[in-house]
Amino acid sequence: MKKRLPPLNWLRSFEAAARLLNFTQAAAELHMTQAALSQQIKGLESQLGCALFKRLPRSLELTDSGQSYIPGVRKSLENLALITDEIFGKERSRTLTVKVNLIFFNTWLAPKLADFRLKHPDIDLRFTSNLWNAGPDIEADIEITYGKGKWKDFNSDRLTWDQLIPVCSPELLNGQAIPISASGLNDYTLLHVVGYEEGWGHWLKHHGHHNIDPSQGIHFDTLMTAMEMAALGHGIALSRTSVASQMLNSGRLIAPFTQTTVASESFFLATPSNKTVQAHVQKFNTWLLEQAERERI
Repeated sequence: MKKRLPPLNWLRSFEAAARLLNFTQAAAELHMTQAALSQQIKGLESQLGCALFKRLPRSLELTDSGQSYIPGVRKSLENLALITDEIFGKERSRTLTVKVNLIFFNTWLAPKLADFRLKHPDIDLRFTSNLWNAGPDIEADIEITYGKGKWKDFNSDRLTWDQLIPVCSPELLNGQAIPISASGLNDYTLLHVVGYEEGWGHWLKHHGHHNIDPSQGIHFDTLMTAMEMAALGHGIALSRTSVASQMLNSGRLIAPFTQTTVASESFFLATPSNKTVQAHVQKFNTWLLEQAERERI
């Protein structure tokens, strides 16, 4: 005898509650009352014959049965939504949400987007910026982020092969000449960016400049700000080749030294490994990786 499947609404309530670990928030997301969602969860538990949640005084946890059940439920709901959208949905794809490092968007991605829009006019795009955070964001369809490409629950594809490169304005402020050698950097303001593992201290040590104070200067929370300050003549920034090339080609910045250092971190395309990659997401991913390979050549 076939086992009767639980109602779809019960499964949707279970998935939301398991993801948020909060009945009130799950109910709000599904436009239900907390009492109605709680009743559906109880109905599901009754039909399955076991508890799915541990109801603690001030928190909610999945039981072992709940933890075992949720991956299959989530995958089934995603597949059902996907096939429904493919067969009965509108011709226009859903909006693709991309969370992207701000300087990468401004200097690398934005100049290339006209090509994607020309090839895929049916795909709407939504971009949000990320400052320094602990890895990719599960809420976005994809994320372009800086790091070593290893994040739990994400697949990653490398987009850049960066070198660390000092950059400055062709004309520094206050009558300072362009530095001839890195050994004289004590006489210049260093522009730092917090959040990168490899900063001025790493670069100076790699090239043997142990007598230079790596901490002096001005600190910023984005590389874009540091590079703009460098272009205005306020000091020397340590940039990455992938995002500095546009300003170097335009002449707003110059690279005063020949020494570079291979960066251990790069920009990566990060895609949640526990989500089905929908067609419009895959089209953007394929296009993005083609652009990265073209830049590499």
